[in-house]
Amino acid sequence: MVTRQDVADRAGVSVAVVSYVLNNRKIVKEQTRQKVLDAVRELKYKPNLLARSLKTKKSKQIAVLVQYLGNPFEAGLLLRIESVAKTSGYFVFFQTYEEEQEEQLQELFMGRVDGILLLGQSMKRATLDYFTEMDIPVVSIMEPGELLEQQSFVDIDWMAAMRQLINHLREQGHKRIAFMGGGNLRHYNECRFRAFLAAIASEGLVFHAEDRLDGGGRFENAQECVQRLLANGAGKLPFGALVCANDLMAAGSLAACRELGVPVPEQLAIAGCENILMSSQTNPPLTVIHFPRPEAAELATRSLLAIMDDPTHELASPIKRLEGTLMIRESSGRLDSHPVVN
Repeated sequence: MVTRQDVADRAGVSVAVVSYVLNNRKIVKEQTRQKVLDAVRELKYKPNLLARSLKTKKSKQIAVLVQYLGNPFEAGLLLRIESVAKTSGYFVFFQTYEEEQEEQLQELFMGRVDGILLLGQSMKRATLDYFTEMDIPVVSIMEPGELLEQQSFVDIDWMAAMRQLINHLREQGHKRIAFMGGGNLRHYNECRFRAFLAAIASEGLVFHAEDRLDGGGRFENAQECVQRLLANGAGKLPFGALVCANDLMAAGSLAACRELGVPVPEQLAIAGCENILMSSQTNPPLTVIHFPRPEAAELATRSLLAIMDDPTHELASPIKRLEGTLMIRESSGRLDSHPVVN
């Protein structure tokens, strides 16, 4: 078995220097660091992670709680999280979050992870307090549906972005605009819904409670939801525009309209909230709020790493908001020749 001493001998440095490099310490000159890394590759040295964790009380692992791995939006976040963590010497494992199994996470993560990244889930206070006591920091990408004090998260300014979208739809003549969410009041979709309601009010519009739809967060659920509405309304909808909390639901709604012969945007304008690749490939392409996934994922991951590397580290701002951009495409296009009445 190759040891650190072997690596040190090959690189012509001390064992301490090898340790500095493997622990990503910045006190080693770049030329020396490269010698050590070359020796590691040549000898195919693999650190004993278990021994390291026992000695340093660090597992060098991060847990990421996901909602739905089939969502390309979340997949894009995970790719950047893994990339950033890997460059800092951390491994990442993904765990699907289920609220009813939250207490089991305490046992699952104890001694196995140094930090946790959420994707907008709302953990119970008792769970967050437990991880705090165990010195396992928690940072969220996207604001949790139920935000507790002192929680750290990165998200876009949904209030500003949603105002742009609702203003655009109102300018197209829409007065009655529906919202489709995921059905979980403790999910990040709840934050998007609150921003939607604020934007509706700022534009002087009225929101009808029955226009809050449950698309389940997925393509097929949204598709079925719109199909049922059209069937019950004899092919017509009570609203003229639909804002979906994610792009999968927007695409599913669009698919239902296409199958049942409902013209978009002439009879129904549809918009999403993320700008995954699919949204620009549908027919017609979807109007969306662009969410800068790489930037948000990197910022949240680096914030978590900073706290893990130095528990006394205090973030300059535990809440960071990025800019969301409205991207107008044909699914909500100009309707000058098709007056909207709703």
